[in-house]
Amino acid sequence: MRNSDAFASKIAKELTAAGQNVRKYYQRRLPSNPAKDYYYIHRDTPNNETVIVEYGFADSAGDDVNQIKNNWQELAEAVVKAVTEYAGGKYIAPLGSNYYTVQKGDSLWSIARKFGISVQELKDANNLQGNLLNIGQNLFIPGKEEEVPSGDDITYIVQKGDTLYSIASKYNVTVDELKKLNNLSSNNLAIGQKLYIKKVTNKDENTYMVEKGDSLYSIAQKFNTTVDNLKALNNLTTDTLSIGQVLIIPKDEENKDNGNVYIVQSGDTLYNIARKYNISVDELKKANNLTTNTLQIGQQLIIPTANDYETYTVESGDTLYSIARKFNTTVSAIASLNNLATNTLSIGQQLLIP
Repeated sequence: MRNSDAFASKIAKELTAAGQNVRKYYQRRLPSNPAKDYYYIHRDTPNNETVIVEYGFADSAGDDVNQIKNNWQELAEAVVKAVTEYAGGKYIAPLGSNYYTVQKGDSLWSIARKFGISVQELKDANNLQGNLLNIGQNLFIPGKEEEVPSGDDITYIVQKGDTLYSIASKYNVTVDELKKLNNLSSNNLAIGQKLYIKKVTNKDENTYMVEKGDSLYSIAQKFNTTVDNLKALNNLTTDTLSIGQVLIIPKDEENKDNGNVYIVQSGDTLYNIARKYNISVDELKKANNLTTNTLQIGQQLIIPTANDYETYTVESGDTLYSIARKFNTTVSAIASLNNLATNTLSIGQQLLIP
């Protein structure tokens, strides 16, 4: 910097707090003309305070490639924070990030307990000398990799009005399970706090995560059940749903015994599905209690006369030839049964196997 290193110093400080190795920050002059900056990028922006941020060096033994690969979001966010605060703006940590914005009533002890770390770890990560905090202050929360649940778990960001009970009810878990998984010693929550939730698995039940646009009626229709069944099974007192909410879907054992299940794909119609299984549209509608011809992608349909066929979901690495060998049939038989014009398959695609 020409006049001050405050900008570069701020960025280096935030990168260090985010876990990057300590960096030097300095000003370099062009050897042939000390009045000019060394880097052409700096020279070409004479009226701006321009800083080059180098996140790591290939020839440095102190740089861990995985650190940059795995933590690039935290490192990038550290620079955003530095630039925002240096420019005089109010930086607010994004939900789910490794930063926490101090709220009224917070203390180092309460924040440390909330995130399962020690006060000293919190102070060291933010270069704090004392215990005083300011409302709106942003603190970097050092992560504990060993405490992060598996990728099969759900991450939930606490919203205004949430309680442990309401969140536990929404995801069909208990408050104790929620507290144990997140190392919580009290029932207090903070807006923006990240909670991990074990994915619900039940041998006798299916689960469905609510998506944008879903309603109890549309979900009931998709899974061939009723709104009343869904509400009773999930202890719902209203028809209101939240995106990300997990619902238990009752299995239809009677229908399963009477035929195979087909998952509606993009472009499907009752006519082409009925034709694929050599049944009539009326038979298909009757088996699934359908009153209209409208279908939704992902909807499950019972195929009443499909007992001579097996349904197979395409996996990574599958080809028509490998599938045909697996089921002792031929490529042409599978292609004909599924009305395939090419040998191209997609992961997750469902095929009928004779």
